[in-house]
Amino acid sequence: MGKRGGKRGRGGGGGRQRDRQRAPRIGTRGEEINKSNARLEEYYNGLQLVEDAEREDFWASLRRELPNSFRFTGSKSQALPVQQLLKDRYIPEITSIEYDGEPVAPPTPITWYPDQLAWQMTTPKNIVRRFPPFASFQKFLVAETSVGNISRQEVVSMIPPLLMALEPGMTVLDLCAAPGSKTAQLVEMVHGGEEARMSKAANDYRRDEGREIDSQGDVLQKEGEEAEEEEKKEDSGDWRDDGRATGLIIANDADYKRAHMLTHQMKRLNSPNLIVTNHDATMYPSIKLPIDDGVYNRYLKFDRILADVPCSGDGTCRKNVNVWKDWNPANALGLFTIQLRILVRALQMLKVGGRVVYSTCSMNPVENEAVVAASIARCGGLAKVDLIDCGNCLPKLKRKPGLTSWQVMDKYGKIWRTWQDVENERAEHGDERLGRLAEGMFPPSVDMLLHRCMRIYPHLQDTGGFFITVLEKKMEIRAKPENEAEKADLQPTSIVSVVNEIEAQPTFNGSEPCQKIHTLDSIAAPAATSNAVDPSPTPRQNKDVDPGSNITATKRKHLAEADADISTKRPKFPDEIDDPAPEVMEDRQVHWPPPPGAMLDGSRAETTGIVSGPSAALDDQNSVGPPNKKTRNQPYEQPFMYLSPIHSELESIYSFYDLSPSFPRDRFMVRNASGTPVKTIYYTSALAKDILITNASSGIKFIHCGVKMFVKQDVQGGGVCKWRIQSEGLPLLEQWVGEGRCVRLYKKSTLRELLVEMFPKVESGGWCSLGEIGERVRDIGMGSCVLRVETSDEEDGFRERMTLPLWRSLCSLNLMLPKDDRKALLIRLFNEDTPLQDHSKDRFNKDRDAGKADGKDDEEKEEEDLVVRAEGDASHMAPVEPATEDEDEGGGVALKEDDMLPDPVT
Repeated sequence: MGKRGGKRGRGGGGGRQRDRQRAPRIGTRGEEINKSNARLEEYYNGLQLVEDAEREDFWASLRRELPNSFRFTGSKSQALPVQQLLKDRYIPEITSIEYDGEPVAPPTPITWYPDQLAWQMTTPKNIVRRFPPFASFQKFLVAETSVGNISRQEVVSMIPPLLMALEPGMTVLDLCAAPGSKTAQLVEMVHGGEEARMSKAANDYRRDEGREIDSQGDVLQKEGEEAEEEEKKEDSGDWRDDGRATGLIIANDADYKRAHMLTHQMKRLNSPNLIVTNHDATMYPSIKLPIDDGVYNRYLKFDRILADVPCSGDGTCRKNVNVWKDWNPANALGLFTIQLRILVRALQMLKVGGRVVYSTCSMNPVENEAVVAASIARCGGLAKVDLIDCGNCLPKLKRKPGLTSWQVMDKYGKIWRTWQDVENERAEHGDERLGRLAEGMFPPSVDMLLHRCMRIYPHLQDTGGFFITVLEKKMEIRAKPENEAEKADLQPTSIVSVVNEIEAQPTFNGSEPCQKIHTLDSIAAPAATSNAVDPSPTPRQNKDVDPGSNITATKRKHLAEADADISTKRPKFPDEIDDPAPEVMEDRQVHWPPPPGAMLDGSRAETTGIVSGPSAALDDQNSVGPPNKKTRNQPYEQPFMYLSPIHSELESIYSFYDLSPSFPRDRFMVRNASGTPVKTIYYTSALAKDILITNASSGIKFIHCGVKMFVKQDVQGGGVCKWRIQSEGLPLLEQWVGEGRCVRLYKKSTLRELLVEMFPKVESGGWCSLGEIGERVRDIGMGSCVLRVETSDEEDGFRERMTLPLWRSLCSLNLMLPKDDRKALLIRLFNEDTPLQDHSKDRFNKDRDAGKADGKDDEEKEEEDLVVRAEGDASHMAPVEPATEDEDEGGGVALKEDDMLPDPVT
């Protein structure tokens, strides 16, 4: 949801107050916080946010605690069975409880959320902790949350992604993404229908290659065929890459630690179409695309952008109760410029016809309607940027229209009705008390269709306060200066003049494109300093250069984040082909950043990847180049290095798993400077690969991309592939693996045995206790396998298909799942919390103590110990700042096992 702003960071999520700790429900001396604030109530009552008849209910709702809410995540094939379990098992148990002679209210679905995949619960904690059924329900929530099937998320935070109208194959940017709840929704949408499409494509290839058709893929095959027919009728669908999703999500956050927390959250979704970056959203860099048909200057434009910007957060006062005592009108005034810059930058990076969804968790019009109106004005008005009427979207969602008139409260609590009043005060008494007031904070003088914005108030459907609006880019834009003062002072020293001169100097034979421009002052003297409310990035970037510094190095530092929009020679994108040249020029960003002259010539050393040592055999096109130099306060990030499709390690994988040649072999990568597969091999989508390679030396701070596909396993024995299939990558790979490495399981009792006991014996007759898979695992060779849990109509059968990673050791077998995943499956499938049994170390120590040293058992136990450690690595992540209780972006209390446990029975 909209992030509460703070003093750290300029855009994209840095410095939010909730990052430090959850706001306490009581004061430091134990007294309950007084949920009232005279200025807050005076300001919002004066704005007449709601009708007089609703006002009392509005404030009463703000003072009540927020209900707990959660959402079922993943594809429908994953989410719907977990949702059905909630309905069939836990809701009946909870509805049977009575308290004070009244039935206890169970969790209820959010009426406007599609497929009832979002729920909330209003039951007080004193009741929750009293009755055992809630303890069982809580274990279910905790287990499914740990494996990524349930996400804690505030209800209003779920709205923005639903208004983006995502379609297959789209490119999406989430500018202020952490902690990632809305990003997860976007990822799910990008991958919508992928499972059925891939199954149909894989079966088609099996048939063409003469392989065995996946009998249990019949259902998915049928679904895929139905989806294909339906999409053909609608001229839609995402079939370009054999059913795999071709879209892209770029999730960004300005704070490095929060970007890594975002990465950790996103890893549960296992998307090869996701990239995480770490940049200030007000100056997000343009992303270069590969050369196509001789065209060099191609830059990525997005179909959809989500700008859930940092805000004062007064709509969250139901969960962040300190808002009541800390609220100050200066918070909104200070964030206005940042929010405006983020939205303008989003519109610049958008395709013509694309949409930006802007949202905050504030009710203050200065952060909402004022930002929207000012951004439209800066980008050329409603002729170029339209406000979309979403009145017909989510019909069961209750909302209020956006404000068309409002007043502004300054930091001293004085109400200003018009900008002219401010100007009169400044002329008469100076601007000492006017603080950060700016003209754009006031209602526009022309109709901007602000009533099409959407306001969510707490009393409407028992939620938090929220603001959302959808903007559509109708033609290319050229953003105006932030205020008229800057526009009036635009002298030859402006960035426009610099751009024009640079663009007149083409590169020849690798020469410097900026060689005739030494400093900005060498062109003309600096313009006078403007009295702007908050200086734009231009003055910061155009400051004098130290005569003793290396001017080329200084330019390169800026050009690393250069904006393609500045270049008038930028080739037209597919969606701009019919646009006249003047409209393309208007897409240039005036205020930031310096021109991308150094990026125009791909032959220059700093834009060419360097590959040496073990990676020298890699194809040049797969070379992502050396890691970016570590800047001050910027932690080191390993580079992304793509492997040649004929790399010896990959060849051994293809052979061992009989991997279909139809599966893409040019998208595997590693993360180390040498480009050598050492521990992990990742897989990415084709577009993600193109972006990582093309922008390797551009200065863009890539934090994460790729799904773990193979992890190295140190095992003994000839003919055994040392690369095991990782659970994260299994859904993408399993339908392309040959039958030689597959094991099929049909009975629940057999799977329960594998879940509860780690390393059940296979040798010495142990296979006899493994049910229907016994003979198969006895005869299959050592190494990684694909366990296909098939559906069956039998009483002991499964209703949903699953695929799990399996490891065949020398003498035993093991499911390669973290303990949390095992526990979640036990609760989901068998409604039990059985302790896991791991006797491998006990057997190993016992054998050693007895002096049993025939070599074979020691080798087996050592291997099992390696596998156990590997399971731990599967869920390992780089250390990040621990998430606070509020990092679940859901309000209320984060999910903990002891939160809902029943009181001891006396």
